[in-house]
Amino acid sequence: MSSALHPMLNMAVKAARAAGAIINRASFDLDAVRVSQKQVNDYVTEVDQASEACIIETLLTAYPGHGILAEESGQQHGNKDSEFMWIIDPLDGTTNFIHGFPVYCVSIALAVRGKVEQAVIYDPTRNDLFTATRGRGAYMNERRIRVGRRNRMADCLITTGFPFRPGQDFAQFMKMFSDIMKKTSAVRRPGSAALDLAYVAAGFSDGFFETGLSAWDVAAGGLLVQEAGGLVGNFTGEADYLYAQECLAANPKIYGLMVKMLAKYSRYGEQVLAEEAAAAAEAQPESPAEDADPEA
Repeated sequence: MSSALHPMLNMAVKAARAAGAIINRASFDLDAVRVSQKQVNDYVTEVDQASEACIIETLLTAYPGHGILAEESGQQHGNKDSEFMWIIDPLDGTTNFIHGFPVYCVSIALAVRGKVEQAVIYDPTRNDLFTATRGRGAYMNERRIRVGRRNRMADCLITTGFPFRPGQDFAQFMKMFSDIMKKTSAVRRPGSAALDLAYVAAGFSDGFFETGLSAWDVAAGGLLVQEAGGLVGNFTGEADYLYAQECLAANPKIYGLMVKMLAKYSRYGEQVLAEEAAAAAEAQPESPAEDADPEA
């Protein structure tokens, strides 16, 4: 680890690499990995749990007063009222992992008073390490990275993730997917939102959009994109994305074009329209009753 890294980022890198070693060892014998189903199409393995336990132990040993928000165990560890909150996805891309499809990663972010300040995404299959500290740039394997420079949607490769949990609006997603696909060079669905965001930061893809996401899916990747010169937000273009359950990321030009295409599908767009309609209705003067006597 580099001595130039922020001390807390250094500790996150240590935790991510240790978790990656657990994942890599398990990948040699996937038939032996115990898999359970949280809900339809949503899996957790003993590897997720071991990876998460390793990360939590590493971070809380160094910072016992910090809080933890983790995919598998929620806020059961650390100080949930701390200003320092680690947001952890111990294995983003579990379905890929259990099939031996080598697209998954470890994602660790540190939020301070609600703002993400440190980020690590580690791809154990390629030994690729993405890091960022707010205000200090984004890096892949200690090399500075920047978002892509393409400025026409027709030239862009966009990544996304399909909704797979019960209750998610698959039909609406297919409309979004169709709108984007018709305007771009290609659309890919790798299966790990955190790694998708890291790839936008590195310029490997030009943009990303997905719904149904949690904070641990986007916290680290969002900071990487920002520190690489890109924008990240919800489908209406607002910067509030961490708990929005929808995420859009790209370089500034492509981000603006994607917002124009996706804003109509945003749950926040619908909410704003409903609030405006309700406010307009309240502002309307009451009309006289239809049966009122005009001579009265």
